[in-house]
This record gives sequence, C-alpha cells and structure tokens, in this order.
Amino acid sequence: MTINIIKRTAICFSLLAAVSCTDNFEEINTNPVGATTPQLEQDFNNIKSLFKPTFNRLFISDVTWQYQLQQSLQADGWSGYMTTPVPFGNLNNHDYALNPGWNGYAWDDAYVNIIANLYKVEQRAKGKYDQFYAWSLIFKTATMQRITDMYGPAVFSKYGSESGALYDSQKDIYTQMFKDLDFAVAELTKRINAGEASTFEGTDLSSYNGDYTQWVKYANSLRLRLAMRIVKVDPALAKTEAEKAVNNTIGVFKVNADVMKIKSPVDLNVIDQMSHSWVGLFMGADMESILGGYGDPRMAKYWNTAEITPGQYKGVRTGIVYPSGTTYAKFSQTGSRTATGEVTWMSTAEVYFLRAEGALRGWNMGGTGKDLYEAGIKASFDQNGVEGAAAYIADNVKVAKDYVDPLFPANNAPAVSKVTVAWGVTNEINLEKIITQKWIATYPDGQEAWSEFRRTGYPKLFRITNNKSGGVISTELGVRRLPFAQSEGANNPKGVESGVAVLGGPDNGATRLWWDVNKANF
Repeated sequence: MTINIIKRTAICFSLLAAVSCTDNFEEINTNPVGATTPQLEQDFNNIKSLFKPTFNRLFISDVTWQYQLQQSLQADGWSGYMTTPVPFGNLNNHDYALNPGWNGYAWDDAYVNIIANLYKVEQRAKGKYDQFYAWSLIFKTATMQRITDMYGPAVFSKYGSESGALYDSQKDIYTQMFKDLDFAVAELTKRINAGEASTFEGTDLSSYNGDYTQWVKYANSLRLRLAMRIVKVDPALAKTEAEKAVNNTIGVFKVNADVMKIKSPVDLNVIDQMSHSWVGLFMGADMESILGGYGDPRMAKYWNTAEITPGQYKGVRTGIVYPSGTTYAKFSQTGSRTATGEVTWMSTAEVYFLRAEGALRGWNMGGTGKDLYEAGIKASFDQNGVEGAAAYIADNVKVAKDYVDPLFPANNAPAVSKVTVAWGVTNEINLEKIITQKWIATYPDGQEAWSEFRRTGYPKLFRITNNKSGGVISTELGVRRLPFAQSEGANNPKGVESGVAVLGGPDNGATRLWWDVNKANF
C-alpha cells in the first residue's frame, strides 16, 4: 500500500510571482512558425488556449497527487465521504492538526493555472471579444467560489494590480461574483438571441461542446449555489439572487443533460487511482451509516463491497486512533461512479435541492419544497443509473444505521442522523432531509459537501475521536476553513496581513467564514 504525497514544484507559486508570470508574455511565447498577432487573433487562438488549464484544474483531473493535495486530504475527509486506511503522522488534517505543507496547494494551483490565465483573457478579450470575457467570468466565479469557501478572504479585485496583491473580504468577493455573473449571462444571452454561432467549439472541453445556452444555465445554477451559501448572513440578497437565477429566461439545470461535466485528459479518475492503485482511499463511515441505513441503491455505484465483510459495505471513521499495526485496506474502495475519467462540476440534482431549500424559505423557486426535493432525488437516481426512486422517496421508516468497526470496537458509534427520506412537517427537519440528500447526490465533491455542512450543520456526521489541534479546533464544530497558504506568507506578507484584517478572527482552522454565521437555520 502506498500513500503518495509528492512535493510540489515551486514555480511561480506565489501570487506576486503568478502575476509576474504574465509579464513579457508575447515575447516569451512567440510562435515558432512566425504567426503574427493578427493571424493568431483571426481564429481567437491567442485567447482560446488560455481556457484549457481551467477545465483540468478546477478539480485537478490529470495528476493524481495534485488532486490529493488540492482536496482529498482536506474536504473529502471532512465531508464524511472518504478517508485514508492509515494515519499520516503528527500533522494530519483528519486529526485537526492541520498540515500547512498540504493546505496551501489548492490556493497556489488555482492562481497559477487558472486565475493567471483568465487574467490574460480579460486583457485580450474585454471590450473586443466579450463572449470570451463572459466565459472567463463564469470560470472565474466557479474557481473563486471554491477558493473563498476554503480560505475566506482572497486576492480578487487587486489581482494584477501594481499596488500589490491585497486581499478582498469574502463579502466583497461574493458581491463581485454576482456582478460578474450578471455580465456573463447578459452577454451570452444577447448572442443567443441574435442567433450567433458559438465561438467556443473546439475549445470547450466540457459536455456542453460550446453551447452558449448551456453555459448560461450553468452560470445561473452557480448563482443559485452562491445565493444559498449566504442565506444566513444576508437573507435578502440571497433571495434576490436565487430568484434571479431560477426566473431567468434561460433558467437553471432541469434535466440531466444539463449536468456540467468534463472528461479527464488522461482518461483516468484520480479518486479511483488513489483508492485502487495506491490502496489509499476508502469509504467513510458516514456513507456506510447513511446510505446503508436507507438501503440506498446508489451505494453500489459509489462503493465496492469490502473484503473484510464479504458482500457488505464497510467504511472507515475519520480522525480516529488507528489500531496498532493494522490498516483498513480491506474496507470498501471506490466503485463504478469514479471508475471513468468523467468529472462532474455541478449536477441537476444539486440544483433541485437548492430550489427545494429556497421554496422552504418562501422564495419563488418555481415549485413546492416537497416537489423539488423529490425531483432532486429522482435526478440523482437517473444520473447514477439506479431504479426505485418512488419507493425510496416514500420511505418514512428507514434511518441511518449504527457504525460497527470490526477491527477496533472502540470506534463503534451510534448513528447520529435520525431523519427518514420521506418529506416531513417542520422546516428544520425538511432542511436536514434536503441537505442529507444533496450530500448523497453531490458525491464525490467533498468541497461542496463540506461547505454545506459548515453552513447548515447537515448531514449529521460522526465526530472525530483523536483531536490533535491542541484545543484550537472544536471537535463538535470541526474545521471551518483553511489557513492562508505558506507561499503567501513567504512572498506576499502584506497580502496576508490584509486578509487577516478582514477575516474576523485568527488565521487558523477554527475561524468561521463570513457566510458561516453562528445562528439558527431559520
């Protein structure tokens, strides 16, 4: 068994260096066959090439160890989805002894491989080829939503500024992301209404194949996700933005053909490789408890049965004291859902669950909370190719099951989630059902699941038993954010200082983000 964590190459991996990497771009990247700038612009080649890294790096889909550092060793574990079969020494995110050598990678990679390229798109396309600028804003929003939901304040409006890479507050980032989506949706819609042929074809590496309409649906669906994220800190703005998304003339995802997904350029799935080739990633105990208790047919798509319990599924608890000399390498590994190179960025099921919560809050979401919730379950069943949605939706008996560790009984735990699947009576119970089903449907995107857990407290997950944070991070509340990247402290200390000033607490894993308000859901 191998747990592969490879040290990153520190090339342009601070924000100041990332910006400087854009200097002298034309000189450094002169076409060797002598193509002039007008010739490159004729087919937009000077712009199109800048989009490719975004498709492969939003979720790193081409280099397994890099995805491991980007998300697997953080949110994929904290979400309850999956964990490692062995401990990682004294600095282990799963034990809340946060490892700074791992936790800055998502930041570094996003700015170097995505934001730096999108900045060049802005310089070359804004006001001249605005369809590409609009497209870049959708990518920028998808990227920065992930970054700010990991770290909080981040470099946004000051990126590329001569005054330095100072940080924006998370509130300001969200405000600008909504404005960016306004421009993107309006620009692409204008071109759709004019009957313009897409100029994205051949560059679009997603399932959309350059279709402007599908990109507008994705932008609207992203807006809906962002709106729901801020519902506890700014409910009025959340309502306005959510209704804007759903009631747009093109609208949001409604059928599974709308699912935003890409294909890995190396035709493998990095999660599958970590689980099978490395024997280093296994089902989380929360998945066994919740999906196993519900008798959820998606279990067979997500996971393989365990060697240690033939014919049954067995997960591993996160943040435990591992039995001496024993690993969990015979527990459940990943199944067919992650066996291909296909990577889902956003699903139709998620959008239905977002609308269901909005309806629960009295917003105009184009349906009742119950109907939208059930539509979300059906969409997820269809996406995963399983049957039985009607009976599953009607079940008001089955609940999550207790967890039993066959290797170390000290890790046994009673189920913490008590809700059934069938629509309930109170808003709080129905919210828990919505988020629990969204958690199931959103797998394997641990980043989004972790964010929703922080926002709502759902689904109810097992707590860790081996908290090594030294009292910094609460066992009950879990990790609330990632500290700022080490590269920033070394190369952009004024930026970090400006970020801490608008963070609202110390730069550690216990400080809540702006939208992570300590108040009731209703």
